[in-house]
Amino acid sequence: MTMMIKNVEIRIKWAFVLAMLLVHVTAYTQDFEVSPVVLNFSVEPGGIATEKVLIRNHANTTQHFEFKLGDYEVDDNGEKKRLPPGTASRSCADWISVNPGFLELKPNEEAEVNVIMTVPKNGSETRWGIIYVQAATERTSLDVDKNVAAGVLLKPRIVIFVSQSPKSNTNFQGKIQNLTELPISKDPASREFEVEVMNSGDKMLESKVYLVLADIQSGEEIRYSPTKKTLVPGSKGVFKLTIPKSDIKKGRKYALAAVLDYGHRSALEAVQIMIE
Repeated sequence: MTMMIKNVEIRIKWAFVLAMLLVHVTAYTQDFEVSPVVLNFSVEPGGIATEKVLIRNHANTTQHFEFKLGDYEVDDNGEKKRLPPGTASRSCADWISVNPGFLELKPNEEAEVNVIMTVPKNGSETRWGIIYVQAATERTSLDVDKNVAAGVLLKPRIVIFVSQSPKSNTNFQGKIQNLTELPISKDPASREFEVEVMNSGDKMLESKVYLVLADIQSGEEIRYSPTKKTLVPGSKGVFKLTIPKSDIKKGRKYALAAVLDYGHRSALEAVQIMIE
């Protein structure tokens, strides 16, 4: 039982990470599946829109599913803290409803629920929240584990991340800063750097950061593969980037630039340091 719970917790943590990176993904537990786990609404103030979420029951018993709302905030270190609904400064929990709010599925059965976003007339800023999909299976006395106090066993829950930002809100803005080299690299064949990106606008920022190494004497440049993160408005993300030590020749000087590209026809942002 303990090992099963640990495995489920690992799956949920992975679902949490992937949900912030992908536009349309599916999350699984041992017993059920939810798709998608990211909903991005773009409703104008005073409007309403609906997105569908598919729930599949993979268990060999009938399961009952309920949907609960929640919030999260991102601290200065980029860590996400989950909060009760309606308590975050950018909460949209009061704008979200799920219909039906309770679902019964037989083994291998699936059904869709409607997630409805109702935006008030003054709702012009970007907001976000969480929907928890949780299952509870009714069990007989013969099925109940000795460690379970009641005849209802709570199952793992899957998180759906919800964002809302009107199309008319075009305040995309990011800032890159503090490019530094780490004294110790995890890979002995590489040199590792980190740089900060601030989302100073009012839209979800799909941030792509990459390094460009330029030989001062020859002018030769090497551009490296980007690292991507999604940043909510007002948050900071730390990007860790590496370059092979073999690209840096002994006795030569280089300019190393970290470049931020967040699309939407915005100018590239960059910060630069000199290395040897």
